[in-house]
Amino acid sequence: MAGKKQFDVDVALDAAMFQFWRAGYADTSLDDLSRATGLNRSSIYSSLGDKESLFSRCLDRYAARYGDRYDQALAGASEDPLRAVQAFFEVTLKRIADPDVPDGCLVAQTAMALPVLSPDIATRAIEALGLQRARLRTALIAAKLTDSDADNFAVHIAAVNQSLAVMSRAGASQKQLHTIVDISMSALSQALRAPRV
Repeated sequence: MAGKKQFDVDVALDAAMFQFWRAGYADTSLDDLSRATGLNRSSIYSSLGDKESLFSRCLDRYAARYGDRYDQALAGASEDPLRAVQAFFEVTLKRIADPDVPDGCLVAQTAMALPVLSPDIATRAIEALGLQRARLRTALIAAKLTDSDADNFAVHIAAVNQSLAVMSRAGASQKQLHTIVDISMSALSQALRAPRV
């Protein structure tokens, strides 16, 4: 039928997302995207947009896929905050261990490249990091931490979570990554046990 797309947009978006995830925005060319998706340049432009708009769609896709998992993990924070935060970290650790996806984190990788990104893409990466801190802060307030402690731990846990992705790309072992999480969990456990003033 005339005008009918001959490819699955979701499959193409996943392929583009994985390409950006592996190589980063700045080091991904249209030729790379063409090879990854199996589409020629004109099909990419007409169906998926230019490189920047395609990357924006890929960031949305990535944030939705993993953001929902983080939200589910943190949903029980008011009943069992330690289990909820451990589940939050497990989302990242499972993604890192998944052989079907690239190493690291698309958002962390994008944030590390902020100086060479366009203002729009840089803003999107900063917003994604802010959303992660916000979801953690909400969960920690539900766990009855003070506003100040919730703010501090949200920043800390988000930073640790991003560092897990960076360290995995640099070859850290699963044991090392779990040790990092355990130390953060121990600090959070102490804060939750501390008397409220």
